[in-house]
Amino acid sequence: MISDNNILKTHEKFMSEAINEALSAYEEGEVPIGAVAVKNGALIGKEHNRVEQLKDCTAHAEMLLLRKLFKKTGDWRLEGISLYVTLEPCAMCAGAVQLARIDSLIFGTDNKKKGAVNSLFKVLDDARLNHRVKIIKGVKETENRNLLKKFFKERRNENY
Repeated sequence: MISDNNILKTHEKFMSEAINEALSAYEEGEVPIGAVAVKNGALIGKEHNRVEQLKDCTAHAEMLLLRKLFKKTGDWRLEGISLYVTLEPCAMCAGAVQLARIDSLIFGTDNKKKGAVNSLFKVLDDARLNHRVKIIKGVKETENRNLLKKFFKERRNENY
């Protein structure tokens, strides 16, 4: 049986991978958000924000990763997959996570301006939806929040 400590270590391990993707975004001048996908304890995909690079407002880490997984699996149903994201998903990304039938969403820090899982909306909690996503929040929260604060302070002189 897996102990709670082992589960936490696993979540921290994969969130660290998502943070590495967020750091790649940061280095590219993108909002530092990273996402990784895990199935059966193995990393199967990773992505980071590329909105500015692609000039595409839908090029969020989660959306790019989902598209990559659809191609890799040959299916739009991504059952059995856990998605780790450094920042709480927006409405677009939360909706896509639900539609893709992701099993678990693990995110680092709340998105007080656009969050649609916990902060502004609770898209994934609607009992009318045909698929339920398990939600875990706050994994490596301080590290994720601090990276975003640093980015916005440097790039836009804003607080996040």
